[in-house]
Amino acid sequence: MRAPSGGGGPGSPMSGGDLRGFKGRLGRLWVFSPERLWLASIHLNRQGHWRAAFMLKQLGSLIYHNSLSPEAIVAPDVSLGHNSLGIVIHSDVEIGRDVMIWHNVTLTAGRPAKRRAAAVAANGAGPDAGERSRIVVSDHVTIGANAVLIAPRGGTLHIGNGARIGAGTVVTEDVPNRVTVVGAEPRIFPRPRDRQDGAEHSEAEQQG
Repeated sequence: MRAPSGGGGPGSPMSGGDLRGFKGRLGRLWVFSPERLWLASIHLNRQGHWRAAFMLKQLGSLIYHNSLSPEAIVAPDVSLGHNSLGIVIHSDVEIGRDVMIWHNVTLTAGRPAKRRAAAVAANGAGPDAGERSRIVVSDHVTIGANAVLIAPRGGTLHIGNGARIGAGTVVTEDVPNRVTVVGAEPRIFPRPRDRQDGAEHSEAEQQG
């Protein structure tokens, strides 16, 4: 008889699903997980304890090398892959339920519209909160490693329900529901040869 998955005793191999489940349970038990630290800092900030929220943010940055704003709006079941290594999320970001964000992802927002930015520069006044750019990530979204989401100036970038953002993708426009977005092919631009390049080539030719 074959032992059921996950219940075959100490010598039985662990399936991929069992391993993911075990890691998930272990992560929920770890009091200093990046998700817990982030959600705790958000809660403290909403309660008006911004100093304590800032300290928790700094603790998360120290442990996990991330930058997760306590001013963001985040569902309690957010998941941060690879211990949130290198993830940067701005304050003007809203994240829905069951969202998975992998390492080295950047969500940047908060820039005012260009005309407002010019007025600020001229008059020295602060921009209105309503004119700051925002990112709204809907439910059941997956954002792959090294992806960058940039909200348009003074506008809102919407990521649709169930969307998937591929690794290394740069997103600057709205993403519809239940689609997969992947990065464009890399482009190569010629660069003028400088003296250092010429010296390196000459050395290589002489050695060869």
